[in-house]
Amino acid sequence: MAYVLRACSQALVFVIVSLLVKAEIEVCKKGDVTVSPSHVISLGSSVNISCSLKPNQGCFPHSSFNQLILYQVKNRINSRHGDSLSSQITGLTLGTTLFVCKLACRGNTEISICGAEILVGVVPEQPQNLSCIQNGGHGTVVCTWERGHDTHLFTKYTLKLNGPKNLTWQKHCNGNYCDHLDIGINIPESSESTYVAQVTAINSLGSASSFPSVFTFFDIVRPLPPWDIRIRFVNASVSKCILQWKDEELVQLNRLRYRPINNTSWNMVNATNAKGRHDLLDLKPFTVYEFQISSKIHLYKGSWSDWSESLSTQTPEEEPTGILDVWYMKQYIDYNTQQISLFWKNLSVSEARGKILHYWVTLHEVTGRKITLENITENTSWTWIIPRIGNWTVTVSAANSKGSSLPTHINITDLCGAELLAPHQVSANPEGLDNLMVSWEPPGKAVPAIQEYVVEWREAHPRGGTESPPNWLRRPPNHTSTLISENIKPYICYEFYVHAFSGNQGGCSFFRADSKDKAPLSGPHIIAITVEKRGVLISWNRIPAQEQMGCILHYRIYWKEQNSDSQPQLCEIPYRASPNSHPIASLQPRVTYILWMTALTAAGESPQGNEREFCLQGKANWSTFVAPSICIAIITVGIFSTRSFRQKAAVLLSALRPQWCSREIPDPAKSMLVKKCPIAEEKMLLHLDKLLTSRSIAEEPEPLVINEVLYEGAPAFRPIHRSNWSGGQEVQGHYTSEEDTGYSASRPSPPRALTTETQQLVDLYKVLGCRGPNSKLGNPASSLMVLPVDYLPTQEGYLPSNIDSLPSQEPIIDSLEELEHQHISLSIFPSSSFHPLNSSYGELTLDQLKMGCDSFML
Repeated sequence: MAYVLRACSQALVFVIVSLLVKAEIEVCKKGDVTVSPSHVISLGSSVNISCSLKPNQGCFPHSSFNQLILYQVKNRINSRHGDSLSSQITGLTLGTTLFVCKLACRGNTEISICGAEILVGVVPEQPQNLSCIQNGGHGTVVCTWERGHDTHLFTKYTLKLNGPKNLTWQKHCNGNYCDHLDIGINIPESSESTYVAQVTAINSLGSASSFPSVFTFFDIVRPLPPWDIRIRFVNASVSKCILQWKDEELVQLNRLRYRPINNTSWNMVNATNAKGRHDLLDLKPFTVYEFQISSKIHLYKGSWSDWSESLSTQTPEEEPTGILDVWYMKQYIDYNTQQISLFWKNLSVSEARGKILHYWVTLHEVTGRKITLENITENTSWTWIIPRIGNWTVTVSAANSKGSSLPTHINITDLCGAELLAPHQVSANPEGLDNLMVSWEPPGKAVPAIQEYVVEWREAHPRGGTESPPNWLRRPPNHTSTLISENIKPYICYEFYVHAFSGNQGGCSFFRADSKDKAPLSGPHIIAITVEKRGVLISWNRIPAQEQMGCILHYRIYWKEQNSDSQPQLCEIPYRASPNSHPIASLQPRVTYILWMTALTAAGESPQGNEREFCLQGKANWSTFVAPSICIAIITVGIFSTRSFRQKAAVLLSALRPQWCSREIPDPAKSMLVKKCPIAEEKMLLHLDKLLTSRSIAEEPEPLVINEVLYEGAPAFRPIHRSNWSGGQEVQGHYTSEEDTGYSASRPSPPRALTTETQQLVDLYKVLGCRGPNSKLGNPASSLMVLPVDYLPTQEGYLPSNIDSLPSQEPIIDSLEELEHQHISLSIFPSSSFHPLNSSYGELTLDQLKMGCDSFML
């Protein structure tokens, strides 16, 4: 194929060069180019190239302006003024080189005159290794040879075959890539004649011939490949396989090759005079084999035929050999039951020796009730729930159509029960993307008793969501490391257990590792924030397995106050397999926080997860208030245990008590003013007594007129018109005393003057009639007392005790007003609740006086 491409490229170059020469030279109208000694030269030879102008073809008007220039392809190699130019060329390379002669005048315009091609090549080498072959007894003779180096010139090859009786056959081929020829004759099978073949190569520089090749029919004949290949297994067993085929009659030797379909190397077998049959005894059961056969006519002469077409077939099954590699896991369900999960690896093809149809699994209790549980499964795992008591053993075997393998026996023990057997310093280091080198240290003093190590691993968080089955490798007791290359992928976290076994006891060590990791693609998703006694509990969802990108080492919880520019606080939590929550006790109540989470692998930290707002509500915490309350109670008891402090506190509380909270209204009869006015008191009591006895005289009695009793040095009282009885019943009446009438007639006074004086007295006294604390309903008049209306009881008393020294009414009024201004009332009722009663006449009637004593009556 390479030769064909090279020939095509050279032919294309030749055509292009020829077209260029024709276009530029224009059939050499202006001059000629001559080459000597020849246009074809051998490698290393020199050549002379001359260029001359034809008459009247030079520059006009003088030939002295002519300048001839010689180009080798596009490189200028020589130039001369005149009508001719000659140059010797050396060092030309193999192949074709174009030379062009051009004319240049003063205008620097170059005109092509003529050109020539120089072919540089070599003499053909002597053809080597000439051989001839006849395919089958009825084929034709084909001879091949090795040409040697390329001559870079047109070379002709001629093949000549001389036979008996001076017979000669000749055939030739042209071209640089001729290396075989089919003469087109057939040598008879029975012929023992000798034939001679020779090949000759010829080009412009010379020729060369190969050594003669002498042969007979048996030397050159090559039988056809065998056909119609069949295979048969005796008694459907792999122990004896018969291979059959068809061949040419003259074949004396065969060779067979076969291999399992997935292998690269062949098994070779030679068979002499097989006559189309051979027995094979070493085939493996239930294996697909590929078979091929080749033939040879003579034992020592001739050549092997081509290999036949392949025959593929599967050998029959046989009973499985070997035992299953079984592993188990034990998990407690409750105090009575446990779950046993069994796993086993498939037998190899050579061990299975057929298609495994099912597995026999038996679980047997050997010490107690001797329970036996059996099952058949097509899977490579099985799970049982059994009692926790007793000693259990397991047997597992594989079965195909021909039988079952030997059972594997395992005693169910606690794989990690013996702490003294736990290996030390377990670790895993990456070895490329898909390998991990797991290493460990022997478990101290228990080294001599170790029988084997088992390295178990599984995906920590399988992508499918279901727990993946475990993988395991067994190692002899003198090994402390192993390379794990199966079922290991980058960016996936694996859980490893290294088990050490001695008898029926086992110890293990656990760790997590990955072959390659990077920062997780996302952060944990916070799903809930729950208030607890000691703070809040943060709960989150696990990062999806495809986004973890390796083994997570830590979680981080960040929080900060809302709308705060300060750096967030964080809490770093070591990774744990199952819990996805963590408490935080440093959040302040009634403060809104923003919380989020990230995850970290050995390669870096993930982006933050979702943000959650949270505000811890302020609730009474008994521990916050108990200590201060106890301290305050102790201090209070200590202070009130002092007598002086209790007295001062009582005075302060009595001063702060409002007037309406008094238990008893003061008795006006005990006031100093009443003691100074006995006549007025006596008359007033008499009038009131008569008033009470005349209740039923009329529903609307006329106003009772009470004359003033003027007492020397004592203020006058304004007559009472109407009052309310303590029981809530209105008391009305009319009574006129003779003594009062006579006194009024003996001491007449002008009405206006009396009105003025009465007004002054009313401004000082207003009468209230109330029931005394010791009064009874049978004698209501005896309990009536006269009090000033404007008077309100105080802690100081009713009236100043030095009332006798008052010079007149006006000073008394002034003194009372001064006393009123000096007194600080703590009553809840405003002072404006009691207004002075004014009368335009000299008399004060009961309908003008409102006595509100109902609220004070018992």
